[in-house]
Amino acid sequence: MNTNAKPNTAFWIIAVAALLWNIIGVYFWLLEYFLMTDEIRATIPAEQVELMANAPAWSMYIYAIAVFGGLLGSLILLLRKRLAIGLFLISLIAVLLLQLYWIFAMDLVEVMGPQSLIMPLLVIAVAIFEYFYSKGAARNGWLV
Repeated sequence: MNTNAKPNTAFWIIAVAALLWNIIGVYFWLLEYFLMTDEIRATIPAEQVELMANAPAWSMYIYAIAVFGGLLGSLILLLRKRLAIGLFLISLIAVLLLQLYWIFAMDLVEVMGPQSLIMPLLVIAVAIFEYFYSKGAARNGWLV
């Protein structure tokens, strides 16, 4: 393993895309828990507002771990540090806990319809990709 290998252009594109994705995640966490106004709430389907209102208190913290773990992982990935792997793993575990809870325990599909699975499955897929990509980057010697 070459620990001084120079990452290719795709690495930088993926790392920046991961950073942007996770910034969006942090924004939505802030919006849901701190910035939600009645005007914004009025633009969201009533079923979704009810689901959000009925979510357990612990989900706020798991959501925070997921998005801030991903954000930190992305920043550390851009710095080419192996710590990104662990941060992405923590984020992935939190994503799985939260999204699977929403899908199965909160009856997401029953309340919102089958199209409501698109975003949770996309979030899970991206979290899995970020974790395994960071492991591959370390294997390629791009992370120290």
